[in-house]
Amino acid sequence: MSIRLTKAQLAKWRKARGGSSVGVTRCGNISFRWGERTYVMGIVNVSPDSFSGDGLSTVELAVAQGKRFAENGVDIIDVGGESTRPNSNPISIDEELRRVIPVLEKLAAEVNVPLSVDTYKYEVARRALDAGAQMLNDIWGLKAEPKLAVLAAKRNVPIILMSNQRDKQQRHIVPAVLSDLKRAIDLALDAGVKWEDIIIDPGIGFGKTLEQNLELVRRLDELRALGRPILLGTSRKSMIGLVLDLPLDQRVEGTAASVAIGIAKGADIIRVHDVHQMMRVCRMSDAIVRGEKV
Repeated sequence: MSIRLTKAQLAKWRKARGGSSVGVTRCGNISFRWGERTYVMGIVNVSPDSFSGDGLSTVELAVAQGKRFAENGVDIIDVGGESTRPNSNPISIDEELRRVIPVLEKLAAEVNVPLSVDTYKYEVARRALDAGAQMLNDIWGLKAEPKLAVLAAKRNVPIILMSNQRDKQQRHIVPAVLSDLKRAIDLALDAGVKWEDIIIDPGIGFGKTLEQNLELVRRLDELRALGRPILLGTSRKSMIGLVLDLPLDQRVEGTAASVAIGIAKGADIIRVHDVHQMMRVCRMSDAIVRGEKV
């Protein structure tokens, strides 16, 4: 599927790209060279009601998990304080800060891995960057808080823009996701975010049906038309449970299958709970898909 841009958009995107279609993204002291291999983002949920059943109730447990991920060789640690499961109740800014800031501060002092904060709230994002986060992960793709793009530009950090259909379900999902991500990229560029600092996420789950989620993974390569690296987050999600009729703690094989197919279809980052196992899946997939030396 082709992406249609207005002349003004085309000129803006060409100017933003410079001489590179994807470029190299800097996050702290790390350079992400897209296309060379698949990068792994480990999830640290500091939310007791996390959909995945891995919510951590204390700072100590969350930090310990982040350190385990770092020891396993994870590329990014994503810290979130508010559950994103369907029908979950939003928490206050103060509560979210209470959950994530101590974890980010301790991890920033104890691990040499870039930290991301999973939030759509400006004040949480700002304080998280002060605490040591080096990437923003916005599940609303600037729909809930457009000023996150201004913050990312000002602080010179990458931002992940996700396509979320919980506000309005769509019948034709791939065109809807492409259009939504194009909108988010435009907003980010207008706010001054560098082309190289934009990462896109189709948003598996988040207002999509089982069939739509499967279709998005199957057609993930169509997002390449947007010219940005793709993050894929299928880990333990309901589509795996529905297909395999399995509970949360038995979805590792289903996650592995979706990760491997996602990599074959163009995923650049995978966001996962089971870091140790999925890093092996990535290494094997990369050896086949990218010809990475083993």
